[in-house]
Amino acid sequence: MSVTSGSHIHQIRIGIIGPRTIVDAILRMIETFPSFAPVPLVYGHEDEAPALAEEIGGDVEVILFADPLSHRKAKERMNVTVPTLHVPITDAGLYKALFYAQQNGSLAGGISVDTLSETMVMRTLKDLDISGIRTVIFDGPAYTSMEKLLAFHQEQFRSGACSIAFTGAGSAAQELSALGIPNRWLLPSDQDIVVTLERALLSTESRRSKEAQIVVGMINVDDFGSLALKRSSEHEVQKLKLDIHRMVLDYVESLDGYLTHLGGDEYLFFTTRGIFERESGGYKTIPLAKDMNKTHGLSLSIGMGFGRSASAAGTNARVAMRKAKEAGGNACFIVREDGTLIGPLEMADPIREVLSFTDAELIKRAEDAGMTSAYLSKLLHNRARLDKYEYKVHELAALLGITVRSAHRLLLHWIDQGFVEVSGLEKVPRGRPRQIFKFTFLQKTPL
Repeated sequence: MSVTSGSHIHQIRIGIIGPRTIVDAILRMIETFPSFAPVPLVYGHEDEAPALAEEIGGDVEVILFADPLSHRKAKERMNVTVPTLHVPITDAGLYKALFYAQQNGSLAGGISVDTLSETMVMRTLKDLDISGIRTVIFDGPAYTSMEKLLAFHQEQFRSGACSIAFTGAGSAAQELSALGIPNRWLLPSDQDIVVTLERALLSTESRRSKEAQIVVGMINVDDFGSLALKRSSEHEVQKLKLDIHRMVLDYVESLDGYLTHLGGDEYLFFTTRGIFERESGGYKTIPLAKDMNKTHGLSLSIGMGFGRSASAAGTNARVAMRKAKEAGGNACFIVREDGTLIGPLEMADPIREVLSFTDAELIKRAEDAGMTSAYLSKLLHNRARLDKYEYKVHELAALLGITVRSAHRLLLHWIDQGFVEVSGLEKVPRGRPRQIFKFTFLQKTPL
């Protein structure tokens, strides 16, 4: 579930300029960078890149171009006042292109390659054990026009030196196809895109200030008392406590953080936002929870708080911890500096959608409609873990811990408020069919 955040949330606006294929790939990968708010612009030809960059230059903090050629054109023709980067084309893209060409039997007559260096090309051919293929590599300047690249490949094909062209320019690939010359467009790999997005993130002023922002975390061991009762002696209980403390300490150390034990089964730690984002894979997963479950069969409730001061971050961490407990434990929620909620993150159990935003306005609307934060947390948790947003009334009553009559009353009220709709009927052997209620706001929507 992803409910788009309101405009009051400050995210880093990043311009993305390129052909549809690469822009779509970048947008797919950018979902793991919750700090970014993408502003995508698609072109049909690299020559359009400067005008598009000019169009959004005053409205974004960084611009990411899909390829080196469009980046070069933009820098030559406009005065760029924000950081600009491009997604590089590496031998990872050549691997994929060569694989498909080999499957089609297109390599036998030789290949012509642009954009990549001779070292990269020869290394890739050697790794694939096809180094005996005749290879011609474009040796012109790094930022050569599409027309020159096209002329190079045409010459190699018409002279019989090569049977297929590999090009890093999308427009050149289009022209080669129009001329009937077999070709493969060298596209960036997902890893190339991720690395470039990380560089873009670190290049922005907003990010540089947020990297060092203090984050407060609270960890609580779920139902430790009952687990302790299963130990055969007090000595075993103390050993378990020491093991838990060591694992929490190791995790906080991986965050370059500071840990303090609050007593009992609760811990408090401090780290920085940049480190926590990287270690959680972009607010996706908590490795400690999986390790703790695998080693000791324990589950954790974790609350993370962001804030413009340590006090505010601590308050938000406590609110996030309450959300995790309301969801039934084995959950981690984050409350950001503006009060918005992220979660639940992936814990010991695999979940399908590990990132969800709930803006403050939605929470207020839900609570005004009688959907308390406890109910909302449980619904979010179930949506993330089980991909569930449809309920029969008795299922909802069991989840929320209320009577069927109360669940019916709440459902009718939520239908009036536009949160729920009747999506179908379930036939039963005897009696009236049971209605199925869909929580429409829990359905996956694009960020």
